Order: sequence, then C-alpha cells, then structure tokens
Amino acid sequence: MKKALTLIIAGLYLSLSALTLLADEAVSTSIGNLYKEKAALNGKLVKLQGKVVKVNNQIMQRNFLHLQDGTGSAEDGSNDITVTSQDTANIGDQVTVTGTLVLDHDFGSGYRYPLLVEKASITSP
Repeated sequence: MKKALTLIIAGLYLSLSALTLLADEAVSTSIGNLYKEKAALNGKLVKLQGKVVKVNNQIMQRNFLHLQDGTGSAEDGSNDITVTSQDTANIGDQVTVTGTLVLDHDFGSGYRYPLLVEKASITSP
C-alpha cells in the first residue's frame, strides 16, 4: 500500500513538472511575427500579448477572441489573430495568451481560419 501511494505521488509530481516545462517552452512572439514564422511555429506552443478587440463567447463549446498588438499589417490581416479558449476576456483588455498555433483549421459551416491559436490560457500581463 505504501509503495503504491509513493508511486502515485511520484507520478503526480512528474506530471506537474512536465506541465511546468511545457509552459516554459512556449515561444514568445508578436502577432506580426506569428504570421511571418507560421510554418516553423505550426503545432507549437506560442505566447502572445495584446489587446482584445473582439469576443464571441460559447461558439462550438469555446470562446473566440481576436487579439492585436500593433504589429503586422491591417491590409493583409496579419495584425489580428483569432484565439480559442475556455477562458474569456473583455474587449479592451490587455492579456497574455498561451496556446497552440494551428494552420488552416476548418471547423465547417464557414468557420475556416488560416491561422489560429487554439486551447489557449488567457491571463492579465
């Protein structure tokens, strides 16, 4: 019994350590650079800071937020990134977002995103 409990505790500790390492491995970048480096960052954990400019909560069991940080170009749309999360924020909030970059994601029904940060955590900087 004591050995089993020790193994369980050790397993939990290792799991928590792995989660901490994953958070530390996030690539901090700007929205403009995210578009420039999208091929290299596809599938990787990214960390962005910016201002929430649009919010659509509870669409397909997730919240959709648009984030801008003053980088990129409004002409080609590289100044705005869509983020999905179980967290939410208000328009005008300055936030830090950490999630996985996904290219060419099609949810169906007209919801297609050439660039998307998915399953993000959203915090105040």
